[in-house]
Amino acid sequence: MNAGKQLFFEDFPAGARLEFGHYAVTKDEVIAFASAFDPQSFHLDEAAAARSMLGGLAASGWHTCAIGMRLICDGFLNITDGRGAPGIEEVKWLKPVRPGMILSMQADVISARVSQSRPSIGIVQFRLTLRDETGSPVMVQDNAIMIGKRGAKRQAHPNIKRESATPFLPFDDAGIIPPFADIQTGKRIVLGSMSFSESAVVEFARRYDPQDFHLDHEAALNGPFGALAASGWHTAACWMRCFIDTVQRSGSAVQPGPSPGFTNLRWLKPVYAGDTITYDTRAIEKRLTSRPGWGLVKAKNTGINQHGAAVFEFESVSFWKT
Repeated sequence: MNAGKQLFFEDFPAGARLEFGHYAVTKDEVIAFASAFDPQSFHLDEAAAARSMLGGLAASGWHTCAIGMRLICDGFLNITDGRGAPGIEEVKWLKPVRPGMILSMQADVISARVSQSRPSIGIVQFRLTLRDETGSPVMVQDNAIMIGKRGAKRQAHPNIKRESATPFLPFDDAGIIPPFADIQTGKRIVLGSMSFSESAVVEFARRYDPQDFHLDHEAALNGPFGALAASGWHTAACWMRCFIDTVQRSGSAVQPGPSPGFTNLRWLKPVYAGDTITYDTRAIEKRLTSRPGWGLVKAKNTGINQHGAAVFEFESVSFWKT
C-alpha cells in the first residue's frame, strides 16, 4: 500500500461528488502565466484586451486548466493513490476567467472500473466543473484518473522505457503559419522546440501540479513514471508558447483569436526532466463563422521528443481573423 495516502479507488464510486477550493485569480498571475506560455495581447494588456473578442483581460485557457489542476491536487489528489492520467477527453472554456475571480471546483464521478490490464488500479472517469464566485461555470473538463486500489502494492508503470541519450532530430527548422485564407488542411507546420530543465519542471509543478512525481527525484523513482517527469499541463502550455512564437514571426496578417476548448488530448509518454520536445500543428478543418470577419480552424497538434517518440497530442479549435 502507498504509505501516507488516505483515499483509494474504492473511495470514488460512480455518482460521488466532491466540492472544494478557493482560488483567487490575480492580474499579476494572469500576466505572468501568459508571458511565459501564451503571450497574446488579450492575456497581457488591458487596453488591447478590451478591444478583443474577450472584452477585457482574461487568463489563458491553459492557465485556467492549470488552476483547475492545482485545485484538484489540493482538494483530493494529493491524499489519493493517484497513478497519473492518460489524457483529457474534452475541455470547454465557457467564459473568460478574469482577475479578481474566486474559483472553486466540483468533481463528479461519472464511472469507475478496475483496469483489465492492471488489476491493482482503477480508472475513475471525472467531470470537473470550475466555477466562479457566483457559481457560474467557467470551464468543464472530462477525463479519467488512474487510482490505486486499497491494499495494492504501488508499482511503476510496466510500459516505462527510458530511451537512450542518442539525440534524434525529427523535423527541419520551424516554419511559419499562413493567414486564414491560405491555410491548407493536412499540411504540417513545425512550431519549434522546448527543453524541459529540471528546475522548470519543478517550478511549474510546485505552482500548479504539486504531485510528488513532478517535484522530487526520490519519490518519482517509485511513482508511475519511474523518474522525475513534467506535469502534463506543463507539456501542453509549452506547445502553446511555441505556437504563439510561430504566429508572431509569421507576420501581422496571421491573427488567431480565442479558443472555445479542445478535445482528445493524450499524454502518450512521460516528458522527463532533460527532454526536448518538438511541437507541430496540422489544420484538419477550417470554415467561416456567422461572426463577420472570423473563421474557425480545427487542428491536430503533436509533440515529439528528442528520440522521435510521440509524447503528446490534442485537437484544437480556435477563431481566426479572416
